[in-house]
Amino acid sequence: MSYRRALTLVAGGSAVLALAAVAADSRWCFGQQPREAAGCWSRVPVLQAAQPAWTHGSHTPSTNGQWDFNWDKRDPSALSNGKKKESATEDPSSEQDNSKPKATRNILLIRHSQYNLSGSCDKERILTPLGREQAELTGQRLAALGLKYDVLIHSSMARATETAHIISKHLSDPDVALVSCDLLREGAPIEPVPPVTHWKPDAVYHEDGARIEAAFRRYIHRADPKQKEDSYEIIVCHANVIRYFVCRALQFPPEGWLRMGLNNGSITWLTIRPSGRVALRTLGDAGFMPPEKLTRT
Repeated sequence: MSYRRALTLVAGGSAVLALAAVAADSRWCFGQQPREAAGCWSRVPVLQAAQPAWTHGSHTPSTNGQWDFNWDKRDPSALSNGKKKESATEDPSSEQDNSKPKATRNILLIRHSQYNLSGSCDKERILTPLGREQAELTGQRLAALGLKYDVLIHSSMARATETAHIISKHLSDPDVALVSCDLLREGAPIEPVPPVTHWKPDAVYHEDGARIEAAFRRYIHRADPKQKEDSYEIIVCHANVIRYFVCRALQFPPEGWLRMGLNNGSITWLTIRPSGRVALRTLGDAGFMPPEKLTRT
C-alpha cells in the first residue's frame, strides 16, 4: 500500500483528516511567505485547534527506498497536471516555472524548558528556575547564530509559551511575531513501535494523532512560490511533536518517534529545499548548555 493511500484510508477518519489539512490551509495563512504571514498572524494571535476524530491506522511510508518529492503535495509538476491552458499560445513550461518554489525554509524546533511536574493543571506547570535559565541559554544561542528570524510560533501550553517569551527577548528584531497555536500542544501522535504501556491508544491516539498530523501539514512543507528569500522560523513546542515531525519530514516510519530523546531547551533544525528535499541539520542540540544545566523532563 502506498504512503498516500495509508494516510487517507483510515476507517471513519479520512474525511476529517482531510478537512483538518484544508482548514490549516485556508484559515491560518497557509503557504504565505513569512513576512506576509506575520501580518495575518498578528490579527489571529491564537490559532484554535480542531479536535478531529482519529482511527489508528498504519502511517508507515512504503516508498520502496524512493524519495517522494510530492510528500507535501506541493510539487509543481504534480500541481500542474490536469490544469487547463488558458490559451493555445500559453507556454506550459513558463507556467510551471512560475509555480516553482525558489526559497529554502529553515525550521528550528525548540523543546520547552524544564517545568513544574507537580502542577495539577496546565497553567500550574510553569518553568522551574532552572527551566527559565535554560530558556535564556537557548535564546542566547539562537541570537548568536546571527539569523534573521521571520516568526516565533509556540504551543499554547504554559511551559512552551513561557519558553517562547523568554527566547523572544534575545532576538535582535523586536518585530518578530509571536504566535500561539493549539495544534502544537503535547500529545501522543501515533502508537509507537515497540509499544509502551503507559499510554492507552484508544484514549490518547484517537484525538492527538489527527491534531499533530494537522500541525505537521500546517508547518512542515516547502516554501510558497511567492516567497523570494530563504526563511528562518522558530517553533517552540514539545518532544513528542518534534520527534513525530522529524520522522514524517524525513519519510522515516513515524511509529519510531519514541526512539529519540530530546533535552529541554534543545534545538532541532530542519531545512526544506524548493525541490522538496529535506535535511536534518541538528537533532536535539543542547551543546550550548553547561552539562549541569541539562535535563530531559
